[in-house]
Amino acid sequence: MAFACFAFLAHAPFLNLPFFWDELGYFVPAALDLLKQGRLVPVSTEANAHPPLVMIYLAAVWKLAGYSITATRVAMLTLASLSLLAIFMLAIELCKQVKGSPAFPAILFVMASPLIYTQSMMAQLDMPAMGLTAATLLLFLRANYRAAAAAATMLVLTKETGIAVPIAMALWLTKERNRAALWFLLPCAVLAGWFAIVWQATGHPFGSAKFTGYNLTYPLHPFRLGVSLAKKLYTLFVADFHWLGTAAIVAAWRGFTDRGWKVAAAIGAAQTLLVVALGGAQLERYLLPVLPLFYIAAATAWSQRGFLVKTAGVTVMSCGLLAGFWWNPPYPYPYENNLAMTTFVELHQAAAEFLERDYPRQKVVTAWPLSDALRRPEFGYVNRKRDIVELPDFQPSRFHGIENVQLLVLYSRDWRRVPLLENWWADYFSYAPAISSEECQRRYGLIPVARWEAHGQWIEILAREPANRSPRPRRFPV
Repeated sequence: MAFACFAFLAHAPFLNLPFFWDELGYFVPAALDLLKQGRLVPVSTEANAHPPLVMIYLAAVWKLAGYSITATRVAMLTLASLSLLAIFMLAIELCKQVKGSPAFPAILFVMASPLIYTQSMMAQLDMPAMGLTAATLLLFLRANYRAAAAAATMLVLTKETGIAVPIAMALWLTKERNRAALWFLLPCAVLAGWFAIVWQATGHPFGSAKFTGYNLTYPLHPFRLGVSLAKKLYTLFVADFHWLGTAAIVAAWRGFTDRGWKVAAAIGAAQTLLVVALGGAQLERYLLPVLPLFYIAAATAWSQRGFLVKTAGVTVMSCGLLAGFWWNPPYPYPYENNLAMTTFVELHQAAAEFLERDYPRQKVVTAWPLSDALRRPEFGYVNRKRDIVELPDFQPSRFHGIENVQLLVLYSRDWRRVPLLENWWADYFSYAPAISSEECQRRYGLIPVARWEAHGQWIEILAREPANRSPRPRRFPV
């Protein structure tokens, strides 16, 4: 109950926040297809390999409570509360031989993590996978192997990369010559069955050749693999004052020698290596199942120090994590990693409201995900769907063949660029700078009619003719 109170009170300002990026790009449409048409494999968005358990859960919630953004946020926060409980119990299990109650600073670190905070309210897979990973490991360490295998089955039906957990557990038990290892073949069989369902529905075991290429083969280029590994290690051990926890863990290394910690380390390493090698987007949220293990280890390490050192370390690390809610790093990162995602949504809300009021009938040219936000009212941005010319992004090449533009919406899709790396990013990640507003004005004869800015992000509307009220470009109120 305490974890539920925290989760709901901490997220109360955002219970009506419209859907963001991949929420509206896949997970919410997939759940709506299940609710309205009974389709496990979605048809209103491009099918892929993601398992259906979270979408089944959301469809069930909407069936009972009615579809709404608030119902969705509440449903995900309920799962987040259960995840916090599982992580707390896992911390107690791992730290039962350690004095100083390290489970409490461990859960404090988890609740202070900006990445875990934002993901806790979002209709995506990684936060539920985090909770199920903790529950699976907890049951495994208690030698309840059948229940652990059942939890692992739920895990792989939540996120396909969760398969690293039962495989690691099966190998561990095989090493110990424990026949219970056979139970962990069940999650593998169930995931294979899901891929067979996707194959039958789409003609491809992972939904499409595009999804397979981007997420399975594209990341395996040596340069991209190295970048992914560096990003994951940085996220785990350095970012958001994690370096303090890392220093404490290294100093207390000899205290992590029992079986429980060895199993946890093996599972954390297996999960990390899998998400390094898979996933073209290289998102930090893929590490959510591993982050609690780091926080538990850091809390355990601090608990082995003297009172003053422990108190100072836990306090400074917690404050550093909390600062990450608002502090945006000087390098590119996904907005969903902290409260920048709420700024992104609020900017798009303001622009969508302006478009619906002042330009209700004109066709809009813009990039995804705003294109979907304007096209589908159920995502919380507009009251009526409208015609859209959709671009995948704002690279100048995307505008080839686009003519007679009446209304164009540009916005910041990335947080800052690192000029020294742009050549490499262009060679290995198909990066190109976005087209400028000035170029669009010259090419299409448009004029800027409205602009909003907040916390380093912006969105601008350009039109061939101003609306009746001729609004001046303006800054978003913050």
